[in-house]
Amino acid sequence: MKKDPRNFRPESLMMSYGYEPALSEGAIKCPIFQTSTFVFKTAEEGKRFFQVATGQVEPDPGEELGLIYSRLNNPDLEILENRLCLWDKADQAAVFESGMSAISTMLLAHLKPGDVLLHSQPLYGGTDHFVNHVLRDFGVDTIGYEPEDDCDDIRARIKKQGAENKVKMIYIETPANPTNHLFDIACAAEIAEELSTEDRQVLLAVDNTYMGPIWQHPLEHGADLVIYSATKYIGGHSDVIAGACLGKEDAMKPVRKLRTFLGSMAGPWTGWLLMRSLETLKVRMDQQAENARHVADFLRDHPKVEKVHYLGHLTEADGKQFEIYKKQCKTGGAMLSFNVKGGEAEAFRFLNNMQLAHLAVSLGSTESLAEHPATMTHADVDPSLKEQMGITSNLIRLSVGIEHYEDQIADLAQALDKV
Repeated sequence: MKKDPRNFRPESLMMSYGYEPALSEGAIKCPIFQTSTFVFKTAEEGKRFFQVATGQVEPDPGEELGLIYSRLNNPDLEILENRLCLWDKADQAAVFESGMSAISTMLLAHLKPGDVLLHSQPLYGGTDHFVNHVLRDFGVDTIGYEPEDDCDDIRARIKKQGAENKVKMIYIETPANPTNHLFDIACAAEIAEELSTEDRQVLLAVDNTYMGPIWQHPLEHGADLVIYSATKYIGGHSDVIAGACLGKEDAMKPVRKLRTFLGSMAGPWTGWLLMRSLETLKVRMDQQAENARHVADFLRDHPKVEKVHYLGHLTEADGKQFEIYKKQCKTGGAMLSFNVKGGEAEAFRFLNNMQLAHLAVSLGSTESLAEHPATMTHADVDPSLKEQMGITSNLIRLSVGIEHYEDQIADLAQALDKV
């Protein structure tokens, strides 16, 4: 019996879903629609397209938004967004020209002066700056909570600030960058529901960049929105900057609307590159996860390494962190960090002596990348918070690539010999 295409696994649909070759001269791959505008067949058709696009009328059952202008829609982005939805079982997706563009647009679409944003910490350095500096300039206050806080601790933090009726969104990054601390998505969803009223829904947004669309699915645990820096695993080749926001339809509508007026959507070339990358997403990420397991085991046993922060090493002795890991993560992932014995000088000596891995920020790419969070990606984070969160001078972040794991280990070994 022929299988219903809707029941194929996402990795099987990444080559074809949402694309009809007959509409593009039979081209097996979607062409790059490098155009700013699209021709209407009739004036009546143009009128209808704008009525649907601007929300003047509801589309008929099965009716799709017609092509108007590439700031509104473009075939490369539409097909890409449809395919991204498959991994997380999302209603809608929106692709942006960067991860920070996705984060900032999503937050601005749902927050207004007087609102409070409850967020996990640590956050990625760019997000931390936007949340704790830019949003505050817009009159949005923030409350941070930490990995060791349970649901009651979080409720107490909200009550202490008198923010029970002011929290409009909960934003968590899990696993946290760069420490790999986990935050309970279901717990955050429960609190969001408790704080919601009939006329004021509190949304939960999850930055899932560290786990990508394969290893963790926040919507299944109660999230309303999922954020990705698509530069990372989704792009996966260090050759494109992009971001994505996807989730439930009601939560996505304001995001897509604001993206249109900010003009922060990705271009067709970016969309085409990401479609190409989606075809190998699962095989790349599976290999990276397998490599990371071997690399983490090597580092754990090395005499010049104080501690390894790797999800795959969590055990029952780690209590709540292990429970969250078993509940919401499919694997240990391919991101880890570790503390070398010493301080900044020893960390720099290690980084300066790598031969296979590259000394560069970013993550999730085919090549292994290492960096020094305290002075690089998280340089702008408050020093006391960095110390509190374990972003110390001897911490190194490592994104494990697809090179052979024995070569990765050999490279780490010779660099550690120099420390």
